[in-house]
Parts: sequence; structure tokens; C-alpha cells
Amino acid sequence: MAIKVSEKLSASLEDYLEAIYHLTAGQGVARSKDIAEAMAVSRASVTGALRSLSEKELVNYKPYGYITLTKKGQRIARRVAHRHEILTRFFEGLLGAKASTAQAAACRAEHTLGSEITARLMAFIDFVSKTQDEGLDIAQQFQNYWLTEGQDQE
Repeated sequence: MAIKVSEKLSASLEDYLEAIYHLTAGQGVARSKDIAEAMAVSRASVTGALRSLSEKELVNYKPYGYITLTKKGQRIARRVAHRHEILTRFFEGLLGAKASTAQAAACRAEHTLGSEITARLMAFIDFVSKTQDEGLDIAQQFQNYWLTEGQDQE
């Protein structure tokens, strides 16, 4: 039985796929320079990652050329970006974390959550949103609790 490519990717390679995914969403292609800037890494690091992703058939890459995601790469990158978005929404929107804190935490956590936890988290976010529509703001109640009693647990 073959191991899924996404199970063999390091967190770092997932981050590269996600960066390429966001860059290509607007322009259709990415350049190594843009990836390096987006991730605040050296161009040499980008080159190494692109070679690895190319070997795994996740990106179309030739030195000094444009970079695009393969269909398989796009599917994995979309999944990583979706997990990141869900986690950011949860940390910021429901837990009330600052945007920068939520982004950083989402970036670290997105690589470890499986599909079941991600699906449950998305359902929970939807549930909280529906209760807000019905006049019960669970997220605000939690944030009030955190301000009055929860911070003592840090």
C-alpha cells in the first residue's frame, strides 16, 4: 500500500506549498524570489525546497523559471491552507486571540491536525456561528470568561 505524499511532507515543505498556493492564486505562477520574500527565507532555501517538491511531483519547477503547482500539489496545498484558515478563525474569532498570535499559532498547529479534528473544528465554528444568529453568543461569553477568570490559568 502506498503512503500518501502529504504524510511524508515535512511542516516546512507544507509551508512552501501553502506559500506557492497563495502566490499562484493571484498571478497563476510564482517566482522563487516571491516565495523567499513571502516566507522570509533565503533564495537558497527556496531552491532546495522546490527541488524536493518537484521530485515529489508537487510543483513544476525549472531553475530561473516560473513555479506552478501540479494538480496533486494544488490539492495538498489547498488542504494545508484550509486547515490554516480554520485554525486562524478559531483562535481569533472564537477564542479572541490577537490576529498575529492567531496566525502564528495556526501556522504551528496546521501541520499536526488530522482530517477528523479539522472537520470537527469546522463544525464547531459553524455551530457557534449559528448560535450567534439565534442570539446566543458563545464566543463572546467565552471571551468575557477569559477576561475575568481564564487568564489566571496562563
